[in-house]
Amino acid sequence: MSLPESAANNAPAPLQRIGSVDLLRGAVMVVMALDHTRDYFLNLPFQPEDLAQSNLPLFFTRWITHFCAPVFFLLAGTGVGFALMRGRTPAQASRFLLTRGLWLVVLELTVVAVGWSFTFKLMPFLGLVIWALGWSMVCLAILIHLPRTLMIAFSVAMIALHNLTDHVTAAALGQWGPLWTVLHVPGNVTPSLDIYYPLIPWIGVMALGYALADVYRWDAPRRRRFLLRAGTVVTLAFIAIRAINHYGDPEAWTTQRNFGLTVASFLNVWKYPPSLDYLLMTLGPMLILLALLERAQGTLARWITVFGRVPMFYYILHLYLIHSLAIVLALLQGGAKALEITPETGMPAWYGVPLVGVYLAWALVIVILYFPCRWFAAVKARRRDWWLSYI
Repeated sequence: MSLPESAANNAPAPLQRIGSVDLLRGAVMVVMALDHTRDYFLNLPFQPEDLAQSNLPLFFTRWITHFCAPVFFLLAGTGVGFALMRGRTPAQASRFLLTRGLWLVVLELTVVAVGWSFTFKLMPFLGLVIWALGWSMVCLAILIHLPRTLMIAFSVAMIALHNLTDHVTAAALGQWGPLWTVLHVPGNVTPSLDIYYPLIPWIGVMALGYALADVYRWDAPRRRRFLLRAGTVVTLAFIAIRAINHYGDPEAWTTQRNFGLTVASFLNVWKYPPSLDYLLMTLGPMLILLALLERAQGTLARWITVFGRVPMFYYILHLYLIHSLAIVLALLQGGAKALEITPETGMPAWYGVPLVGVYLAWALVIVILYFPCRWFAAVKARRRDWWLSYI
């Protein structure tokens, strides 16, 4: 049955892929590979956030990667909003969120876990970023049925107020302690499950991303103005709240031995779980970038957009590639001794490269990844098989 001509003429055009969203997602995925390359290649025995030992290049190599997870969660929610704008019903979206969310949890505990360790010893299971993405999707399957205003209020409250509970420990809650660990406090739920990414406030970030999709119903100038203003307000809120040094992050910033490291201390906010300051610091600039990237063109933008169109495929592939290259490096540096390296023994003193070597390895990883990702993006563009939306 066809629509009357007048109705057909007034029907909204189907929403096309939003290039700026794919580009931003691709950009943070490229940056994510830098963090994981550093994990596997760097020859320093301390964490970049340890300002007593770190330096500015090392700290900012880690700090720039803080933008990755917030963008993943925000744009995952936005993608669901786009699906409804393309004609999917809320019931269909809920079903997809539930099944894809559970699928991501399974991937985290199996395929992704093997990629991190290159062993089939999967336990204890680790609740990392894909775990949190999956369970946040399951929660969003319920939240999308709330009135939009109520869902936004719930999300903002979760993000803004969750630091009020920082003093609540899992041990203090007795039998409810394991649930609190899953929700807000990283740690051991059982001997078989360790949580690194609690769900609060990531659920709120994904739900806000879902609401953000509505701005793509607007004309481009209005949308860009909103994104620029919202991003500026959020960024300024971070600066103000962090400067007060009272609420918004469990750890206060302090004056360091030089100005650069004092700035680093100001930016050194908690990710596990993400504090209010962490989310304001990352989401504000990301909203500004969403506006600016709408006009991005050129070869580099096209390359990066390819990664943003195949995020799960890229994520799994990049873990296996980086880990494989690290094994090659260990064999080159240590010969037969490299075969003795295990997740339990850790990296020996003779293994690894300085920071410049990390950047060179990262560049190699990105170049290699481009070609399989371009192939798979082309497959997804020309085919509509149901399973493709799960990879």
